[in-house]
Amino acid sequence: MWERFGFYGMRALLTLYLANHFLFSQGTSNGLYGAYTSLVYLTPLIGGWVADRYLGSKGAVKLGAVLMSIGYFTLCFGGEQAKPHAIIDGQRYEVVIGGERGQETPPQYAVIDGRQLQIRGNDDKTVSLLAADGSEARKVAAGSFRSDADRSPLFVLVMLLGLSAVSIGNGFFKPNISTVVGTLYAPGDRRRDAGFTIFYMGINVGSLLSQFACPLLAVYVGWWAGFLLAAVGMVCSWALVQFDGGKLDGYGEPPAGVADRRLLIIILAVLAIPLMYLLFSNVLASGDAATKAAREGAGVLGYIASLPVLGQLMFGSFLLAVIGIPVWAWRIGNRQEFQMMMVAIILVVFNVVFWTLFEQAGSSLTFFAQSNTELDIGAYTMPAAQVQVFNPLFIVMFAPVMGWLWGVLGRKRLEPSIPVKFALALVGAGAGFLVLVFGTQFAGDNFKVALVWVAATYLIHSIAELCISPVGLSMITKLSIARVVGLMMGTWFLSIAVAQYVAGIVAQFASVETVGGQVTNLKVSLDTYTGVFQTIGLISVGIGVVLLILSPLIKKWMHGVQ
Repeated sequence: MWERFGFYGMRALLTLYLANHFLFSQGTSNGLYGAYTSLVYLTPLIGGWVADRYLGSKGAVKLGAVLMSIGYFTLCFGGEQAKPHAIIDGQRYEVVIGGERGQETPPQYAVIDGRQLQIRGNDDKTVSLLAADGSEARKVAAGSFRSDADRSPLFVLVMLLGLSAVSIGNGFFKPNISTVVGTLYAPGDRRRDAGFTIFYMGINVGSLLSQFACPLLAVYVGWWAGFLLAAVGMVCSWALVQFDGGKLDGYGEPPAGVADRRLLIIILAVLAIPLMYLLFSNVLASGDAATKAAREGAGVLGYIASLPVLGQLMFGSFLLAVIGIPVWAWRIGNRQEFQMMMVAIILVVFNVVFWTLFEQAGSSLTFFAQSNTELDIGAYTMPAAQVQVFNPLFIVMFAPVMGWLWGVLGRKRLEPSIPVKFALALVGAGAGFLVLVFGTQFAGDNFKVALVWVAATYLIHSIAELCISPVGLSMITKLSIARVVGLMMGTWFLSIAVAQYVAGIVAQFASVETVGGQVTNLKVSLDTYTGVFQTIGLISVGIGVVLLILSPLIKKWMHGVQ
C-alpha cells in the first residue's frame, strides 16, 4: 500500500508538474511521461533477475524502496517556476502569469511596451492580445506566435535524476514484493489467494489515498509538498520491511551458496542512474520530433528514425520478440505447443493496444481535465491531477463484484474465455473514450464538460481493466512452453512497457499549444481532444470486435487452457 501510495501520488502529478512548473509543451511533457512509465515496466526485468540470482526478493525490495525514496525526495527540489516568454513576429517578450494559488488555469499576459496584454488564442490559430478593458490591442497572425520558457538547466538535471532514481528503484521493488507475498504460503496452502487479495486491495487503497492527497498538497502548498508526501509513503514502505520484528525471517532470502554481492549491486544500481538520465535527456531533446514526423507523413522508417533512443530500443526488442519467439516455437515444439505459443503472442500484441489507451489517464486525460473539464462541483474544486482517483476508487468498488460474477458464470460454465475477456477489455477501453466524446456535445459556453463524463470514462476503463489485468500473467504461464516461461513473462512486461511508451506518443497527438503552461484557446483544445479520443476509441472498439470474432479459433488453439 505505501509503495503504491508513493508511486501513484507522484504519477498523478508528473505531467502537470512538467507542463506547469517547468513549462514544457504538452507534447514534451507527454513524451517524458511515456518514457518514465515505460521504464517503470522495463526495469523489473533486470530487478527480478538480480533478486533471483543474488539479492533475494526481500533485499531487492529494500534496495528499491531506498532508491525510490531518494528519487521522490529529489523531485522536491524543483526550484522556481520556469520564466515564460513569447516570440511574436520574431521578437521576444516577457510573459506574466496571473491568478492566485490554487487556480489551475490562470490568465497569461505578454508585456509589450510596459503594458500587460492578455493572451487569447483564436479558432483560426491567430492570437489576440487584449487590453485591460477587453479590447483587442493587437492581433498576431497564425504561426507568428511561439511560446517557450527559460528554465534552469540545474533543476531540469535534478528532476531527471529524480525520475531516474525512481525508475531504477522500481525495477528492484515491483517484481519482488509479489514474490515475497508468494513465499509466505507453502504450496497448496489455501490462504494464498486470500493473501494476494489483501495484497491487491492494498495496492488500490494506496493508489486511492495518494491520488486524492498528493494533488491537494501540490495545488495548495506547492509541488514539493506533493512529492514529499510520496517520499514519506515510500519511507514507510521501507520501514515496514526493514523493521519487521522478525516476521519475515526466512522469506525472500538470497539463494543459498551464492557469494554476497550486495555492495556491488548497490554500486551498479547507483551507476545506472546516470544511464537512465541519458535516456530521459534524449527523450527531452527529441521533443515532439516523432510526432511531427508522423503528422507530416514521413512514413514508417522516417517515424522510427525520428524516435528517441529509448523508443527505438523498445520497438526493436518488441518486434524481435513477437516475430522471433513464434519462429523458434515452430522449429522446436510440436504443433500443439506452437499453436499455444501463437495464442500467447497474439494476446501480448492485443495487450499493447489496451494499455496504450488505458494509460492516457496520466497524460491526455489529465490535461483534458485541466483545460476542458468543469472541476468545480459546488463546495469543492477538484485539482486536475485528482481525477485519476476515480480508477482506484472504482477498482475497490467493483473488483469483488467482478470476482463474484466470474465465479457465478464459471459454475454455470458460462464464464468468457481468456480471448473474449481480452476482447471485452478492448471494447471497454474504446467505449470509455467514446462516452467522453459523446459528453463533449454538452460542453458549456466555457468549452468545459461536466466532471461526470470523465468519471464515466474512468468507470468503463476500470471495469475493462478487471477483464484483462488479473488473467494476463496466469495466461502466459499456462500457454508457454516450459523452457521459455521466463522469456515469455519478460515479453509480457515488455508489451506493457511498449504500451506505456506508445501511450505517450498518442498523448502527444492530443497535445495543444500552451502559453506559460496554460491553454489559451479552450475551443481548439476541446476539438483536438475530441478528435483524438474519437479516433482511438473507434480503433480500439474495432480491434476488440475483430478479436471477439477470432476468439473461437484462438480458444481452439489454446487446447483446453482456461
